[in-house]
Amino acid sequence: MVQLKQLWVKNFRNYFSEEIQFHSGTNVIFGVNGQGKTNLLEAIQYLGSGTSFRGSPAEALIQKNHDTAVVRAEITHDDRLLLVEAEISNLRQNSIAINKQKIRPIRNLVGLIPMTIFGPDDLTLVKDGPSYRRSYIDELLIRTHPKYVKKRIDLESLLKQRNAFLKQAKGYLTTEGKNTLSVWNEQFADASQEWGQLRKETLEDLQQLAQKAYEDLTGKTEDLTITYNPQWLTKGLLSSLKEIENDELRRATTLIGPHRDDIEIFLAEMPARTHASQGEQRTIALSLRVAGHLFLYEVHKAKPLLLLDDVFSELDTERTERLLHLLVADQTFITTAIEPKYIDANTYYEIQNGKVVTE
Repeated sequence: MVQLKQLWVKNFRNYFSEEIQFHSGTNVIFGVNGQGKTNLLEAIQYLGSGTSFRGSPAEALIQKNHDTAVVRAEITHDDRLLLVEAEISNLRQNSIAINKQKIRPIRNLVGLIPMTIFGPDDLTLVKDGPSYRRSYIDELLIRTHPKYVKKRIDLESLLKQRNAFLKQAKGYLTTEGKNTLSVWNEQFADASQEWGQLRKETLEDLQQLAQKAYEDLTGKTEDLTITYNPQWLTKGLLSSLKEIENDELRRATTLIGPHRDDIEIFLAEMPARTHASQGEQRTIALSLRVAGHLFLYEVHKAKPLLLLDDVFSELDTERTERLLHLLVADQTFITTAIEPKYIDANTYYEIQNGKVVTE
């Protein structure tokens, strides 16, 4: 069981200094827009990842005219009480400690405090470009095991160095340059092949979970299909790179690999990105998030903390109830602009300008 018992935030976003006690079950955080509801979820999520789920840089998390923000929490996990302390600083390296022991590197935080977050921007998973779908599966992989964080960093580093070499070559390879490119190709191909296979296997596991979630959310039996099968993964990236070598030299960049792939989503055998309605796209995105949440539960053998940031604003009451029924969690945090009487909450918190004014 994972449960956030108490949270302290200082100089984080619009929170000057606040201490909040939370309860198991459902905690609803409500208030008009711009008061700090999402900021509070961001602080909680930071403790489990060391990053902002909004993609904000560290300096954006620190309150204006301050150099340091602090987020602390008491969290129980598997009947063990954890004191988690995060310092975000403009003066020194950011740090996170659990029971006074610093987590180094921060990527080793993965899995120690399982969390899942749903947000209003999840629709981009379906309707926008391939990068959002790549991020979805890559972030899920990273949250399953710390070793995947290093694999991802190594792959990105190889890609960056290979691109730098292609740019430096200026469209022409000497004999020495051909040998150097051959080395980069082998290293990049090996790392890409491993990451691509991880993506493929994980998406195959998610397929059934996403299908069931979609059916449960809609009450319909339409097929929801997720496919990831880039040609290079079957053929081998090394030979594929050789075939397009001249184009890559001319354009001075790597044109094929995991960084260029797409994950295709079909509803009733039609591309969801172009043929599904916005309502269907939103439900598909929710189904993918539900699948990821359940997948993490299976991996870590613990129900992740569940953070729902304004996900009910465009859902009717019936679909809201179905979504809440689907999500397996011992503790849930929900933000909403109005007090939602139809949600069976254990505790309500009203936020005004970075402060809890009612509980």
